[in-house]
Amino acid sequence: MSLLPHQLELLSPARDADIGIEAVNHGADAVYIGGPAFGARATAGNDIRDLERLIKHAHRFGSRIFITLNTILRDDELEGARKMAWQIYEAGADALIIQDMGLLEIDLPPIQLHASTQTDIRTPEKARFLQDAGLSQIVLARELDLQQIKAVREATDPARTTIEFFVHGALCVAYSGQCFISHAHTGRSANRGDCNQACRLPYEVTDQSGRIIAHEKHVLSMKDNNQSDNLRALIDAGVRSFKIEGRYKDMGYVKNITAHYRKLLDEVIEEREFSDAPLARSSSGRTTFTFEPDPDQNFNREFTDYFVNGRQDDIGAFDTPKTPGRAIGWVTQVGDKWFELETSDKSTELHNGDGLCYYDLQKELVGVHINRAECVQARKGIWRVFPKNEIAEFKDLRKGLEINRNRDMDWVRTLEKKSSERRIGLWAEFKETANGFALSLTDEDGFVGYAEIDNEHQPATDAARAEATLREQLGRFGTTIFGVHDIALNLSQPWFVPASVLNQLRRDAVASLEAARESGLVRLPRATPVEPPAPFPEDTLTYLANVFNTKAHDFYVKHGVKVIDAAYESKEEEGEVSLMITKHCVRFSMSLCPKQAKGVIGVKGTIKAEPLQLINGKEKLTLRFDCKPCEMHVVGKMKKSVMNQHMKEMQEHPMQFYRTRPARPGL
Repeated sequence: MSLLPHQLELLSPARDADIGIEAVNHGADAVYIGGPAFGARATAGNDIRDLERLIKHAHRFGSRIFITLNTILRDDELEGARKMAWQIYEAGADALIIQDMGLLEIDLPPIQLHASTQTDIRTPEKARFLQDAGLSQIVLARELDLQQIKAVREATDPARTTIEFFVHGALCVAYSGQCFISHAHTGRSANRGDCNQACRLPYEVTDQSGRIIAHEKHVLSMKDNNQSDNLRALIDAGVRSFKIEGRYKDMGYVKNITAHYRKLLDEVIEEREFSDAPLARSSSGRTTFTFEPDPDQNFNREFTDYFVNGRQDDIGAFDTPKTPGRAIGWVTQVGDKWFELETSDKSTELHNGDGLCYYDLQKELVGVHINRAECVQARKGIWRVFPKNEIAEFKDLRKGLEINRNRDMDWVRTLEKKSSERRIGLWAEFKETANGFALSLTDEDGFVGYAEIDNEHQPATDAARAEATLREQLGRFGTTIFGVHDIALNLSQPWFVPASVLNQLRRDAVASLEAARESGLVRLPRATPVEPPAPFPEDTLTYLANVFNTKAHDFYVKHGVKVIDAAYESKEEEGEVSLMITKHCVRFSMSLCPKQAKGVIGVKGTIKAEPLQLINGKEKLTLRFDCKPCEMHVVGKMKKSVMNQHMKEMQEHPMQFYRTRPARPGL
């Protein structure tokens, strides 16, 4: 069972429980977070007790907590993963996000299962298979366009599987789960949560003749994903869960980006309130903020909507993988210990601790940390900046240079404070009983809290004042998660009721309501796989399928796969193979694509998709272009040092799965 067809889920990341709690407070309908181990972010694990604290807070609002158990596992790790899954279930978590299909073949608790981005869902056939295998929520590849997303929705059942899509954050240039560069060069596996981010490195790009096409460019580094303008189209295509990337991100990022998409989704929900298919949040309450959300204020490599609206020319952050910030002005003069800056917006203020940056003549980003900032001429917006480092250290700092700000301390301090309030609406009814008074609270989800208190019926001497006092005291929900819409007074005559009595009655009714909400929270059901087992769309799997243990092997055999190669991490692919498969094309980005050249006078027929080479120090990779599906393969082989390290690991953790490559039928 998935979300109801017209419920929308804002799914936020959390590095730890405190960040997760603030994600909920800023409007998240669900939060995904790492458990104690086996999450695809090696240093973002969390203790069960911390997860319990987060789960308890989230469930007060009907928000859900999804735990990432999305690495590929060795045989000797399956039992630890099983035990952890049960711990997570008993702690109250709502779903596990998984990559390794071997988990479906062990004794998991009856917890809902979601497909991780590493399952690489690009086709309707793959999506339908995972639905039929028992996955209740599937996150599609970031590279899909609106028509492809719609095709997945049409091929699956909205009542059984929710479609999830990344709407914000850093972009892996590879199809998720299809990058092995880190493992080939360092032994650190991205599919086991330990990527070294080779895609963010600078490369020299050469052609087959050795000619340099690009020098020291970050040609595999993408801009950051931002689907703010596409939410309505994504909803119409069938997306119901809107995922923010960022389990390594800090508190300020999660607060700001969650608030940004909360406001945008609430606008769409309000717009369609009276349509034929009205939308609703998948959790309870309304969220208000003490700040205006602004994605530009957080670290970003500038933004792209990637392939959602088709292939775009400008998706790469080729000059730098750092955050350039936003332009704020120009240098007017440079002193021996300072430089002066004229701001383009005269209301802009600089602060001690701000981060500035600029591009030098080689288009490298140079950072400037402000030690002290002084306003010289407020009317003209001129500021004197004293950097933390010596002026002589700043390459190409000169008059007329445009300056960006990529860290605003005033903004940082705003988000360090309480910055949101989330409240569940309720209606209160106060009435008299035979021996005193009663208060009934009914919230927006229909849950009811009730409390009575014995107290004498003392007529009020001032009827108007007595009613005003009743409403004021009963309406004080400030320290709770509730906000009152209306208070009904059902009394035979105006009574005087002491404030202490009303406060106690309100507290007891709130406690009753919270208990009703807690007991009324329905646990997400585990989907039942179809029988007989649905056939996998292919009968042969290469190392790209990331099969790393015997249980995963058994899973695919059960689903009709005849030939199954071991995962790349098993070290059986010793020669050159595709270490990355990506929809991004370096040739296209450099206007060297044969498809671009068609019809161009003087160029037609002269450009071919010949291989290119990437060079970073001693590391060399080959780019090969598969033009029919419009994909690029980054080709290389595993280092000897990594192979040697594997031999040591095999002694410590002997692998039961494929000590030698299995023979293919008929070979």
